[in-house]
Amino acid sequence: MNDTALQYVLAAVLVLPLLGAVGALLPPPPGLKGRDPDQAVLRHGVTVTGAVLVLTIVLAAGFDNDHPARMQATTNLSWIPALRIRLHLGIDGISLPLVVLTALLTFLCAVHSYVRKPEGGSPKAFVALLLLLESGTLATFAVLDLMLFFLAFETVLVPMYFLIARWGGGDRERSALRFIVYTLLGSVIMLLGLLLVGVKAGTFDMVALATDNGSSLGHSTQLIAVLAIGIGLAVKVPMWPLHSWLPDAHTAAPTTGSVLLAGVLLKMGTYGLVRIVLPIAPSGMHTFAPYLGAFAVVGIVYGSLACLWLARPGNGGDLKRLIAYSSVGHMGFVLLGIATLTRTGVNGALFANIAHGLITGLLFFLVGAVKERYGSTDLDLLAGRTGAAVYGRTPRLGGLFAFGAVASLGLPGLAGFWGEMLAMFGAFKPAPDLSRPTYLTFTAVAAFGTLLTAAYLLTVVRRVCMGDRETAHSPAVLADVRGHEFVEWTPLAVLTVVAGLWPAVLLGLTEPAVRALLGGR
Repeated sequence: MNDTALQYVLAAVLVLPLLGAVGALLPPPPGLKGRDPDQAVLRHGVTVTGAVLVLTIVLAAGFDNDHPARMQATTNLSWIPALRIRLHLGIDGISLPLVVLTALLTFLCAVHSYVRKPEGGSPKAFVALLLLLESGTLATFAVLDLMLFFLAFETVLVPMYFLIARWGGGDRERSALRFIVYTLLGSVIMLLGLLLVGVKAGTFDMVALATDNGSSLGHSTQLIAVLAIGIGLAVKVPMWPLHSWLPDAHTAAPTTGSVLLAGVLLKMGTYGLVRIVLPIAPSGMHTFAPYLGAFAVVGIVYGSLACLWLARPGNGGDLKRLIAYSSVGHMGFVLLGIATLTRTGVNGALFANIAHGLITGLLFFLVGAVKERYGSTDLDLLAGRTGAAVYGRTPRLGGLFAFGAVASLGLPGLAGFWGEMLAMFGAFKPAPDLSRPTYLTFTAVAAFGTLLTAAYLLTVVRRVCMGDRETAHSPAVLADVRGHEFVEWTPLAVLTVVAGLWPAVLLGLTEPAVRALLGGR
């Protein structure tokens, strides 16, 4: 497929969810009302997200895999000439996997919502917010102008806030408010850094800035830019100690909100570090890289210890909260890979990004199914109620949960293994002029974190799937995995295996693009 055709496909991918969001608020056309208007609008969400997924697959099929470092499907039009802001779109080997992952997870969330009607608000509003969230996320990975990146980055905040506040559970309003306050404050700081780069360099074009490789920015300017932009992105990652909004948001969010928050929104922060900070301010990034690595490994250990504490009997740990804390640890490996400033480490970070989206998305779907059947995500209650038997009473659900857990702990042959391993390989031999003893320490601490990860995940599998036999209630008949759940979960499980057994599928796309972003280093 030629680049002009791909250009129209990419434009359709970004515009269709916006049009779908508007359409969701309108009355359904005659003949498409279904059993009731609510069913019709939820079906509309499935249709639009399904069409976007098909278009992203077409985009991937037409992508020139022989030149993944080159921007493809590009559009470059003047938008606000007075501010030198252009409507610049395009994808390369770094952004393409994230675009496909976003479309896939949003479609699966729409299917989930169609089968299990969201409670707590209007289905029209729910579908419109879901599609607006998809559009903003896709745009974040496809725009090539700093101001457009900021606008797309901010677009996702409002729909996610309302998804948590209106359709969540528990202390949803406080959790939603904390989410938006943290991310908005980080975004304000990031905007100052983006403006500084654009004004000093004379352009907001990300491709031109990356090609320039920081030569038009002084060292002091780069330091300020990395600090400001990095803080805004670190909140979204989330990096320790800016992570405290995440466990509350996940615990309160509905299943679809948790899937998209962990599977897609967290990736926007790390993507920004790779796409913007690494190539545009390399000197500033080199100065801050050891500090980023230190925060990363602290996050790995902290997230794992928090999960281990929540997994212990008697601590009243919540399963959703535990998986949220596990994301702090897993994203720590992504940050460690970026902090190495090496092709190996950055490729590992990008691989871990996709793997985390697949595995954690699957885990949150499974936790939602556990809550539906057993009435709680409290680990102590689950262990007592299920006895010997998420395996015994719902064997397929128990087996899938165990699969997701071992994938998350990094079992070789599954997607979670490669990203963490490559990040540690990058830390073992970091970029020149970075202190190797310091990074060897980071490697050792990260390796210890993998042992802690295995400890808490295996503890969770034992308690959730096998339970505490002494306190087990009498078994009751429960539905095992249903047909629509196979539709939702199978793609994630299959892709987890494919990426684990055939990592070249992703690394073949990212490696040339990373080499270009690092200036051939």
